[in-house]
Amino acid sequence: MRIGVIVPMTGAAAVPTWTEIREFARTAEDLGFASLWVCDHLYNGNSTSEPMPIHEAWTIQTALAAVTARVELGQLVLCTAFRDPGVLAKSAVTADSISGGRLTLGFGAGWNDREYRDFGFPIESRFRRFAESLEVTLPLLRSEEVTYSGRFHQVQGARLLPPPERHIPILIAGSGPRMRDLVARHADAWNTAWFDSADGTFRAEIDAMKASLDAVGRPHSTLRWTVGFEPGANRPPADLTAAMSGFAEAGVDDLICIVEPETVAGLKHLAAAAAGWLT
Repeated sequence: MRIGVIVPMTGAAAVPTWTEIREFARTAEDLGFASLWVCDHLYNGNSTSEPMPIHEAWTIQTALAAVTARVELGQLVLCTAFRDPGVLAKSAVTADSISGGRLTLGFGAGWNDREYRDFGFPIESRFRRFAESLEVTLPLLRSEEVTYSGRFHQVQGARLLPPPERHIPILIAGSGPRMRDLVARHADAWNTAWFDSADGTFRAEIDAMKASLDAVGRPHSTLRWTVGFEPGANRPPADLTAAMSGFAEAGVDDLICIVEPETVAGLKHLAAAAAGWLT
């Protein structure tokens, strides 16, 4: 099992500076974590709480690509509603090239209605808009020329020039039968989150995803299983290690952790618990 971390992007008291984010990322790489992940929101918080500040995902992601050398880079996850699908594919190819082929491209449909309302994005038909966006982005990333006329997205003879240098892995996050079907049919990886242990709810999510793979005749081993781990603050290293072991025993490929506190000290605390999985 590989261990990754979410980089600090927000804060109730103060938003982390780029210098602090860079130090966190480089320390994570030095400690042997396998991956660094950004979240994609216009506000931090939920639909009913007072919005809190947060950095923009693609900007931070591309900056991380330039200041790290080994770790995989990904998103949990990009909200497809915030970006044109063709431009998103174009951005992904450029970011992957900057990173030297270390990008995993994570997609989600979004959920915070306040972000949609305040920034003028349509809320209705959210799943269908998401599914249509994949009809544009995915073939472009396969170096295809794409003509598509849907209800929400249209392109005519679109191509990526320069084309992708490699197959960029696609991750889709979400639950529910329609999202799981999209994962089974299109994704290289799937993410389910957030859990503090490999409990019954987590295992039910895994079983449901396996059933969706079975429904389309896809072997379970062809999907990369990623899980968001939110351990909580002040958890002893031995307790963290035990919780991580539960995910490893369940066959998780990548455990992606929220670090608490989101500092270098918090990162080192997590590293002590995860030492057996760090490279």
